[in-house]
Amino acid sequence: MLLRGSGTVGPWGWLTLLLVSCTAWASEITFELPDNAKQCFYEEIVQGTKCTLEFQVITGGHYDVDCRLEDPEGVVLYKEMKKQYDSFTFAAPRNGTYKFCFSNEFSTFTHKTVYFDFQVGEDPPLFPSENRATALTQMESACVSIHEALKSVIDYQTHFRLREAQGRSRAEDLNTRVAYWSIGEAIILLVVSIGQVFLLKSFFSDKRTTTTRVAS
Repeated sequence: MLLRGSGTVGPWGWLTLLLVSCTAWASEITFELPDNAKQCFYEEIVQGTKCTLEFQVITGGHYDVDCRLEDPEGVVLYKEMKKQYDSFTFAAPRNGTYKFCFSNEFSTFTHKTVYFDFQVGEDPPLFPSENRATALTQMESACVSIHEALKSVIDYQTHFRLREAQGRSRAEDLNTRVAYWSIGEAIILLVVSIGQVFLLKSFFSDKRTTTTRVAS
């Protein structure tokens, strides 16, 4: 699968493009999407080919991103705003280069980590002779069943890894907030304690001054 990244990606854009180019052979890519940035990918698809686009925001902000898919004529096939995850299946209406983009332009401070899986076409048969007129042997049928089960296992593992990464990101963010809140509380307690000491000192200082005046 040929994927080419482009878009307004800011100072981190070239690094993102380099990572994409190194993994262009893969249908699954995880990339960094900076704030106020947009990243696009392109794919040559033959008319009638069944395709599936699945994406999920792993880290960053409210875990949302804009996604847009266009055909070679610029017709919008799919468009969602501020989605955390989604899956879209379509049959290519015409030959040409299809474009799908992920946008974080609505975010001013937070960058995102986005995972997507773009599948084009169906997997080839496990045995070239599966479409033959005669039935598969028992061994071949068992191999096909095991192959399908292993594909399901791979999909489940991918989703669990994404959920684990997202959960770890949330836990680290919560831990950072708790640490900052604890530091803030410690500073407040220190300031209050020092203030109480000076307040008590002022009471005794006023009492000594009053006693001295009475004695005089």
